[in-house]
Amino acid sequence: MRKSVLGMALALLLPFGASVAGVAGSANAAFNPTAMDFWVDSSSGMGPIKSRIFRAADGNTDRVVYALDGMRARDDISGWENDTDVANALTAANINVVMPVGGQSSFYADWAAPSTFLGVPAGTGSGSLSSSGSASGSSSGSGGLQIMAGGPGKSFRYTWETFLTKDLRNALSARLGFNPNRNGVFGLSMGGSAALTLAAYHPDQFSFAGSFSGYLNISAPGMREAMRLAMIDAGGFNVDSMALPWSPQWLRMDPFVFAPQLKANNTRLWISAASAIPGPGDVTSVMSVLQGMPLEALALANTRAFQVRMAAIGANNVDYDFPAAGVHNWANWAAEVYRMVPDLSANIG
Repeated sequence: MRKSVLGMALALLLPFGASVAGVAGSANAAFNPTAMDFWVDSSSGMGPIKSRIFRAADGNTDRVVYALDGMRARDDISGWENDTDVANALTAANINVVMPVGGQSSFYADWAAPSTFLGVPAGTGSGSLSSSGSASGSSSGSGGLQIMAGGPGKSFRYTWETFLTKDLRNALSARLGFNPNRNGVFGLSMGGSAALTLAAYHPDQFSFAGSFSGYLNISAPGMREAMRLAMIDAGGFNVDSMALPWSPQWLRMDPFVFAPQLKANNTRLWISAASAIPGPGDVTSVMSVLQGMPLEALALANTRAFQVRMAAIGANNVDYDFPAAGVHNWANWAAEVYRMVPDLSANIG
C-alpha cells in the first residue's frame, strides 16, 4: 500500500512541479511588529543569518521553541510568520519563539558540498535566487532556471545543523539569556523531517520535536526522486550535493533509520499528517488542490511508515495526530500547532 501511494503521488506531482514544501492555503499573512530581528554570524561560512524572535508573554527565558520553515523558505521572513499567527498562540503560552530565516531546500542539514550540477560552479548562469518568492511554498515552475544561480547553498556550503545547534544556540544564551537546553523544535514538510533529525542528534538541546506533514521515510522507494524534483523546483538545488544516495550522511537524515535514537533519548514527539482530503478553506484555487492533495498523501505515507517503525521498536514517547481532512498547506499546519501547544508546553524548559 505504501509503495502504491508513493507512486501515485509522484505521478501526480510531475505535471505540476514537485514543490515538497507547502502549498498556499487559507492563512493570516502578516509581518509581526512584536518580533525582533536577531542576527548571528555562522562559524562555518554561511555568513550572518537572521532569525525572528518572539518573546514569551511572561518574560521568561527558560522556555524556547524553534520553528522551522518548508522547502521554499525565503531569506527575509519565515513562512510561519508570513502565513500564520502561531507565534501569538505560543507566546501567550509563555514560550519564546525562534524562527530562523532562510535555508531554501536545505533540510536544515550540513551539506556535503555546495549545490552544483555537472561540476559547474554556481553563479555562472543567468538565474538568480530571489528573496521575494512566495513563502506559501506554491510551485513557481521556475526552479529549473535557477540551477546555475549563486547564493546560499550554492556559492557556499549549507551548514544549517551546525548553525542551529552551535552558533544560534550559543548566541541566544549569551545575548538574550535563553535556556540552551530542553528546547522544543517543530517544522512543516522539510522542516518536520529536520526537527526530528536535530532532536535525535542533539538531545541536550531539544527535549521536544514536532513534525507536520514531514518526510519521515526518505529512503523509501521513490522518495529520493521526489526530493530531487522538489529541490530543483524550489530554487534549483541538487540533492546529490546534500548527501549521496545511501551514504552515511543520507541515512543519518532519515527519521525511519534513526528512530531508535529518538526512543533512546526519550524525546517527546508530536507527529502529524492529514488525510489529503480537502477540508473547509483548503480549496482556495484549483492548483492548491492539485498540488496539496498528492503532497500530503506522500507525507501521510511517510508518516504512517514512521509510526509503524516506532511501534515496532516499542517507542511510547510519541503523540500522533491524523486529521480526517487537510492538505499540504499553512492552514493545516497552523491548526496543528494550536493542538500541539499543551504538549509542547509540558515538555520544554
